[in-house]
Amino acid sequence: MARIGIIGGSGFYAIEGFEAERELRVATPFGEPSDALHVGALGGVEVAFLPRHGRGHRIPPVRVNARANVWALKSVGVEWVLSVSAVGSLREDIAPLDVVIPDQLVDRTRQRPASFFDEPGLVVHVGLADPFCPVLSDLVATAAAETGARVHRGGTYVCIEGPQFSTRAESRLFRTWGLDVIGMTALPEARLAREAELHYAILALCTDYDVWHTSSEPVTVAMVVANFAKNVSVSKRAVLTAVPAIAAATATCACSSALATALLTAREAIPDALRTRHDLLIGKYLRAERP
Repeated sequence: MARIGIIGGSGFYAIEGFEAERELRVATPFGEPSDALHVGALGGVEVAFLPRHGRGHRIPPVRVNARANVWALKSVGVEWVLSVSAVGSLREDIAPLDVVIPDQLVDRTRQRPASFFDEPGLVVHVGLADPFCPVLSDLVATAAAETGARVHRGGTYVCIEGPQFSTRAESRLFRTWGLDVIGMTALPEARLAREAELHYAILALCTDYDVWHTSSEPVTVAMVVANFAKNVSVSKRAVLTAVPAIAAATATCACSSALATALLTAREAIPDALRTRHDLLIGKYLRAERP
């Protein structure tokens, strides 16, 4: 059992320093996760690591099976999920190589399954007003600052579909909306983490100024890879620093009870097949309500 999960983004495909590392292939009702879970101890704390795009970066953003990824982490006991993600900046003061810990999201994706509860027979509405865990976000921001990186606490992450980068018109539009960083992977991950009652936060590594910035070159894969490579050591050091702090943290948020008042369907109307399929998520509530 690992209470802490790490999802690695572009360039972050492994964690060095694992003790007693083992590889777990996890079956889920939603298909295969991006890769095997790598479970081991970091400083005596059990951690599960999953590369979002698979080792070798084989999976494009629109094809990342986020439902399987989040389910797999939940199934091995994970309660806290730190997601590492490359982003572009939509603000002058967020420079390449800066770190952002966003606190809000705007969804511009179109083709991604965004809920575990998308079948007739079980209707669930979780609150997503504040999509990131404030407790975990604070711990991650503090850990990132201890690496010496320039850290921006808060900000809105706009998630686009990809795999293409945005047009100049889109980039400029997002700036007029007051958005701060742009990426392709925060959603539906954040939505699903809330439905799974996980504490979820993003360590966003800024690699470029997207395409709105007239004094810099438009974003390219080469630029993203080069700057992420410079920042990946920051993310790995931040993870190593954050893990013991997370392990010692006390949750003062409502993330772990997000489903407590979210199940709308009358209990007697929930099909047995869905009860069984979603037992990992809702079983504790259904069992608690039995006379």
